[in-house]
Amino acid sequence: MTDITPPTGTTPLARREARLAWGLLAPTLISVALVVILPLLAIFWISFKPIGLSDLRPAAPVVRESLRGSGDDLRIEYRVRNSSQDTEVTGVVLTDVIPEGLVLGDLPEGCALDGAALRCEIGTLEPGYNERLNIPATAADADAIETVAEGSEPGITGSSDSILTNFEFSFENFARIFDGDEFWGVLGVTLFYTIVGTVGALTVGLFAALLLDKSFKGQGILRGLYLFPYVAPVIAVAFSWLILFDPFSGSANALLVQMGVTEGAINFFGEKPLALIMVTVFEIWRYFPLSFLFILARMQSIDTDMYEAADMDGASPFQQFWYLSLPQLLGILSVLFLLRFIWTFNKFDDIFLLTGGNAGTRTLTVNVYEQAFAVSNIGAGAAVAVVIFCCLLLFSVFFFKFVSREEGL
Repeated sequence: MTDITPPTGTTPLARREARLAWGLLAPTLISVALVVILPLLAIFWISFKPIGLSDLRPAAPVVRESLRGSGDDLRIEYRVRNSSQDTEVTGVVLTDVIPEGLVLGDLPEGCALDGAALRCEIGTLEPGYNERLNIPATAADADAIETVAEGSEPGITGSSDSILTNFEFSFENFARIFDGDEFWGVLGVTLFYTIVGTVGALTVGLFAALLLDKSFKGQGILRGLYLFPYVAPVIAVAFSWLILFDPFSGSANALLVQMGVTEGAINFFGEKPLALIMVTVFEIWRYFPLSFLFILARMQSIDTDMYEAADMDGASPFQQFWYLSLPQLLGILSVLFLLRFIWTFNKFDDIFLLTGGNAGTRTLTVNVYEQAFAVSNIGAGAAVAVVIFCCLLLFSVFFFKFVSREEGL
């Protein structure tokens, strides 16, 4: 007998459930697209355009009206200019409403008066255009003069080609950031800061979890102290470190000098390569509590029976950790390494607050800020951001293809 059962997912009920599922997911997908995907596409778009801060606002015509002279020399003056020094504005039209009691004289070429409505077709404004359009006028009474003097707002329209929205692209930004040794030095600093900071945070978090894996008096207080670096405001702890290690009034320098460790003060955040080491140590100190929490939670979920069996077999504490605990922790350690690597690679505020990217601590994220705002080159800053995205994408692909497969994730 022939089986006429319809394939799974093709029944009316299955189709209704699928539509309902997509309808419930639609708000989330739209939110992700608006918050993540669209800004990412915008960064890619801008990275292929030589855009500065001044180019974010498109070229536009600007007009200012004023009343000049008196008596027979009375005139309305329109000061028309192009807001851009690089881009022309085409199809410029000036419009205004002449107040009652004010009579205009000979109109300039391109201007026409329809009742009280004035219209002047100016045409094209070259880059940096700045001219005055004078129209003679006579006033029947003083009220008309006061109306113009108080400011009747004229209107002006025009169109221009915006470098931000046109379809002209170039690799100028990428050629600029890859040219020379500066970029590779910044990339090396970023990799050192990221890898050492990530591995250090995981290692310190692992040791902290081992210390608190057993119950003892005061365990809750110690856990709270461990969480302090992570929950404290970054600006507060960053300035605390700056004050502590200040070369002139810092407690750390005073202690080192009194102990005879050093003869003079050390500029911890102002000398190479010490500044990079210090910001990396700050990264480890500030973010090891996150690793500590996850590792401790995983350790406390491990069955204790195998540890008791290992004790009976004469296994040392190190052997128990190496052969029993560590294999159980590899999964959570892999996930933490992935998250901490991505977050540290994107870290900006810590380094900017401690050194501002000086003394050999300039990372890619700091370079984005300097290119986009310090140098006012938005395109170059976006290009560096694209490089950061590509680096993290390659790392994620490598991680999920090789590391996570070995760990069974």
